[in-house]
Amino acid sequence: MSQPVLSVSGLTKDYGNGQGCFDIDFELYEGEVLCIVGESGSGKSTLLTTLAGRLSADAGSVRFRDRAGSSHELTTLAEAERRRLARSEWGFVTQHARDGLRMNVSAGANVSERLMALGQRHYGQLRETAAQWLEKVEISRERLDDRPTAFSGGMQQRLQIARNLVTQPRLVFMDEPTGGLDVSVQARFLDLLRRLVHDTGIAVIMVTHDLGVARLLAQRTLVMQQGRVVEAGLTDQILDDPQHPYSQLLVSSILQA
Repeated sequence: MSQPVLSVSGLTKDYGNGQGCFDIDFELYEGEVLCIVGESGSGKSTLLTTLAGRLSADAGSVRFRDRAGSSHELTTLAEAERRRLARSEWGFVTQHARDGLRMNVSAGANVSERLMALGQRHYGQLRETAAQWLEKVEISRERLDDRPTAFSGGMQQRLQIARNLVTQPRLVFMDEPTGGLDVSVQARFLDLLRRLVHDTGIAVIMVTHDLGVARLLAQRTLVMQQGRVVEAGLTDQILDDPQHPYSQLLVSSILQA
């Protein structure tokens, strides 16, 4: 097996009073989707934002291997270097697309902005690349000059995906990306995401409260309770034969819903 994109060891973010995430360990490989599941307050979003460097860790190690093969310790990385990697090597998809998009500029500008941050300046090439990515996420290139405010919630979320993937990142963090979508839109979004992971080989870490999303997308799943991983393993194995009482409770609640 190739070397992991991300290696996490003993990662801790402690807010006090038992809040945060504690002693997290896992590895993530190219083309793999890892879901982090648990109820509200379990620490899963804290873990995600700490992994992405948006929160500073209190202990532990997060090593990221970039596309050139260089290894970076994210917990001690200088802020300027973290921003550079965030522009070029990874993406962050928020639950509410409005938080991850610039709503006052066009769809094309939203996608092109990350390319421009990497030094691309040719206007025609930027527009064509943006149009191609709109089509990849099932938005007509005719909407290139429309603002995100004119899009439905599902289209805004797909536009946010295009904005994040246009730089061909190695790793994408996703925080409840299907949370605000209705069932039919969610199904299309998940199908699209599964295809993009297959086509691009990106590694994805996704926080979700929906075990159905985990089953559809993730090879492996971490189950979190009170800031700690209580069960980790292959997604189908965890959902079909959960071992920890908390995992059993989560799966049971889904089956009874």
